[in-house]
Amino acid sequence: MTMKQAAAWSLVWVTLSLLFNAAFWWYLVQTEGRAVADPQALAFLTGYLIEKSLAVDNVFVWLMLFSYFSVPAALQRRVLVYGVLGAIVLRTIMIFTGSWLISQFDWILYIFGAFLLFTGVKMALAHEDESGIGDKPLVRWLRGHLRMTDTIDNEHFFVRKNGLLYATPLMLVLILVELSDVIFAVDSIPAIFAVTTDPFIVLTSNLFAILGLRAMYFLLAGVAERFSMLKYGLAVILVFIGIKMLIVDFYHIPIAVSLGVVFGILVMTFIINAWVNYRHDKQRGG
Repeated sequence: MTMKQAAAWSLVWVTLSLLFNAAFWWYLVQTEGRAVADPQALAFLTGYLIEKSLAVDNVFVWLMLFSYFSVPAALQRRVLVYGVLGAIVLRTIMIFTGSWLISQFDWILYIFGAFLLFTGVKMALAHEDESGIGDKPLVRWLRGHLRMTDTIDNEHFFVRKNGLLYATPLMLVLILVELSDVIFAVDSIPAIFAVTTDPFIVLTSNLFAILGLRAMYFLLAGVAERFSMLKYGLAVILVFIGIKMLIVDFYHIPIAVSLGVVFGILVMTFIINAWVNYRHDKQRGG
């Protein structure tokens, strides 16, 4: 997939998401009235924006995985198709589990808030990990417990040798792609629960955001190093959402304000990022 195709598909997925939200709003206007439709549509849009922005970090992890394991571009598409399908299943389970927990124990929102606050601060202060992916304990454990070939065998996740079934490195990459999505979902799903506890909105905003992940990956793959400031913007978003959840009993931040804050943080992040890139390019140019 070329960058031009990736940009076109990204636009298609964003457009479909907005059309779904418009149809959802129209349905609620007809059945429940504007008083219900407006905040619900805003909740979807806010959840979608949060998930879409946090997913960028996930995309960069995929880029590192594909680079480390030398996965050709044609096979990257195959891995991402299965990866996105797996993410849909796993996130659906996580969302309904989280919704059930909140319905049974409303105090769990405070745990989510504290976790997001901690994660945001940790993200902002974290240094680049210099160790290679192959040195990670999880990767070493998987390699030690899976019967695995040394090289990628075309598009196969499994191959037979001497009557025995072997996993290929492509299967290892798929497992790591799925695990990375679960790890990032642990941040993003509680963040959307800060906006709304309606499982339908949490699920649909999540699914529409991740359906465009494959196109987003190929769009950003060639310019990942140009987003050095992004993690700080995402960290501020997580801190804001964490605080929003922790103070909910003292002050309720309206959904429209939350949407404006998240959007404003992203805009400022990209402006600062563009300025930093301009400075770096100017210094390199002498």
